[in-house]
Amino acid sequence: MMNRFEEFTTRIVQQVGKKEGPISPVMVNSASFGYGSSETGEGIFEGSIKKPLYARVGNPTSAQLEQILASMEGGIGAIAASSGMGATAMATLSLLKTGDEIISIGGLFGGTYSYFSETLTRFGITTHFFDVDELEAIEGAINTATKIIFLESVGNPNMRLPDIGKIADIAKTYGVAFMVDNTCTPLCIAPIALGADVVVYSTTKIITGNASALGGAVIYRAISEGEDKFKGERYRDIHPFIQKMGSMALIAVAKKRALRDLGMSANGFGSYLTMLGLETLPLRLDRIIQSVERVAHALSDKGFVINHPCLPTHPHHERYRTQFAKGCGTLLTIDMGSKERAFEFLNRSKLITITANIGDSRTLGLHMASTIYRDFDEQTKEFLGITAGLIRISIGLESADAIIDDFTNAAKI
Repeated sequence: MMNRFEEFTTRIVQQVGKKEGPISPVMVNSASFGYGSSETGEGIFEGSIKKPLYARVGNPTSAQLEQILASMEGGIGAIAASSGMGATAMATLSLLKTGDEIISIGGLFGGTYSYFSETLTRFGITTHFFDVDELEAIEGAINTATKIIFLESVGNPNMRLPDIGKIADIAKTYGVAFMVDNTCTPLCIAPIALGADVVVYSTTKIITGNASALGGAVIYRAISEGEDKFKGERYRDIHPFIQKMGSMALIAVAKKRALRDLGMSANGFGSYLTMLGLETLPLRLDRIIQSVERVAHALSDKGFVINHPCLPTHPHHERYRTQFAKGCGTLLTIDMGSKERAFEFLNRSKLITITANIGDSRTLGLHMASTIYRDFDEQTKEFLGITAGLIRISIGLESADAIIDDFTNAAKI
């Protein structure tokens, strides 16, 4: 059987390696860079000379990672960030000001939900939350203050799947920036091809794949030469960037309005480690998605309460078969019914590493209500799909049969 990501296996590994000089990516850890002459320094700051300015706004090792990620996503460029939350903050804050509004769709990782519902609220920015299928309500919530429609490609951890194409059409109709957090589904889903303007990643997860490097990235589409939503009145404050930078304007906006002043910058060593993981992403992800489906079906047949859209009982099973034909990442959830049973299961397992990460080479697990979502009120937990016994599982590279046996023994089913 051909690897479902075959088109990426050659391209990515060739982009990471070099034919001359060091084959492995060159790691640059310098915080500052010499300009050689005052004239060159002036040109670097003015933008006419493309050389490193200062590590807070760019690093040569990170620049190589950015080029690979932009190519992978079909974007015009990318910016590496210090973490996934740093990437989300950079992507959003560069477009927002007091009085603006966000429409947020889907399950949402707890950190993202807190950022939208608590942190941005302190700065006068309002977020409206919707389920993935509330398309009429989403459309009805758009007004002149709406600056961003944001969604996760897969609800983390509620495992609900959005119709990305339909939501992209709504964003296009009303001229609103459309951002997709594609952390769970690199290679599986191509958000820019589906109509997204901006793609956000926590590269800490499956892209690096081994818990060695904290990181994030934002990938941008090009501003069109003709009509473009960012040339409309809604985004009049970034028109000077478009006039100066043309197709690259969104990258310039992010660097000048967020990266430069708030410092969510990637470091060279982290970007180096991320590229080493990226080389094997197509191979790892294909194997893990096969295992996720096998484990979900086998455990469901054994009586586990499994939530994954590969199962016919899932409300988005048909969407999974058609729009997510390459899979939806490493996650599934198990509802053990109570915190006590969830703890017993996690503590008995011989394979699960209990941690808040996902997308690792190892199988990971975490009880949601007592950790990431412990401070959320009951109404919010219900909206996000957090029940008392919910365990989020991120399947790793272990044998699917070994995982099934281990989980069965841990649950004493």
